[in-house]
Amino acid sequence: MEKYDLIILGSGAAAFGAAIKAVNLGAKVAMIEKGTIGGTCVNVGCVPSKHLLLVGEINYYRNHGHMGLDVRTNLDFAETINEKREIVEGLRNGRYIKVIDSLEITLIKGKAAFVSKNEVNVNGKILQADKFVIATGSSPHIIPIEGIDKVDYLTNVEAMELPELPVSMIVLGGRALGLEFAQMFSHFGTKVTILQRSPGIIPEEETIISDYLKTYLEEEDINIQTNVILKSVRKEKGNIVVSAIVGGEKREFEAEKLLMSTGRRPNTVDMGLEKAGVRVNKKGAIIVNEEMRTTSPNIWAAGDVTGEPMLETVAGKEGAIAGENAIANKGKKMDFSAVPHAVFTIPQVASVGLTEKQAEEKGITCRCSTIPMELVPKALLENDSRGLIKMVIDAKTERILGVHILASLASEMIHEGVFAVKYDMTIDDIIDTIHVFPTMTEAVKLVAQSFRNDVSKMSCCAE
Repeated sequence: MEKYDLIILGSGAAAFGAAIKAVNLGAKVAMIEKGTIGGTCVNVGCVPSKHLLLVGEINYYRNHGHMGLDVRTNLDFAETINEKREIVEGLRNGRYIKVIDSLEITLIKGKAAFVSKNEVNVNGKILQADKFVIATGSSPHIIPIEGIDKVDYLTNVEAMELPELPVSMIVLGGRALGLEFAQMFSHFGTKVTILQRSPGIIPEEETIISDYLKTYLEEEDINIQTNVILKSVRKEKGNIVVSAIVGGEKREFEAEKLLMSTGRRPNTVDMGLEKAGVRVNKKGAIIVNEEMRTTSPNIWAAGDVTGEPMLETVAGKEGAIAGENAIANKGKKMDFSAVPHAVFTIPQVASVGLTEKQAEEKGITCRCSTIPMELVPKALLENDSRGLIKMVIDAKTERILGVHILASLASEMIHEGVFAVKYDMTIDDIIDTIHVFPTMTEAVKLVAQSFRNDVSKMSCCAE
């Protein structure tokens, strides 16, 4: 029977975060993977989708908005998919497979299931370890709609492997994944309809950001329906028809393809967790404490398998904490108070900290200020001033509680907000900091200044 200091189930960001920490602490580590090495992000998540979003952006905006610029090109969808595959393979090999080799981790291919608190069965072989980290990730969640099992629907995995560009597509879900794929295919030339159950798209974001983004997407001829009650799905004359109730009225939507972007579920089924004393919640996510330890003392878990927030960056951090605590018993804790996230639509959405609603729900007396990107000189120079930036502060201390951005480079701009929230900075800390001009990130300083002055009446770089 083979024995290790640490066995890691999975090979994504959380798994590698744990493995790197454990190996650096001198542990003998094995990693078990039943599928493709690298997990969701590099293979079928953020890496390929963001590449395709960029190609779609270039294709759509090539002649939009710049006088004197005439760029003509044709989109080859099949070659675009091939290029995506090459990028994914290169990153998987360079950032995952070679890392396994360099760290001298034992990679075992197969599905693992616990047979006890210290043993797993892989391909009929029993492996033993003092400690375990479960990092098996998540999979697309398909909601139970009548007829869904009788149609060939797409998830993000199949959508990025289509051999031909579809003429039309219905996207079920109006959160990050649904919006990104909807705009991606719309920019390629597909006619897209989004059906969202809640009153607004990206409902967890500031309402003003949700409303503005919806307007921008609709201006690009994306049909967005909210407050949708889904009833059934069927195949008809080669297309897919979705029956729903919208605003109390029965409606039908028809398209060539149906994309399911209705959330993700943790991969915890058929793992023998009960034999190891590992408990899950009602959504199937593994229950962990702040140290990423499960209900079984020698087993930790990290990443999507523990539930929201399902972000690669969070998974990597959780994995590192789990690996270090498992091997060195450091007692490190996961801090979710300053975790940024982004939606890579165009313009992008990025957020960190509390929204105005969340601050109020916590009983915090807050103040907020919002400025349009039209007041940011760099946005005007780039001829894309769509969007806004909103800052939430504690009314008494003027400490920054949250920063929320809708802008072309929001995902790059948010990091100053991360530092502000993480290190309890005030608006004066930001105002007193010199920013490069002209930059998009200057917006963070401008919104801080807007608590003190009318920034629309200030000259560039003034305090």
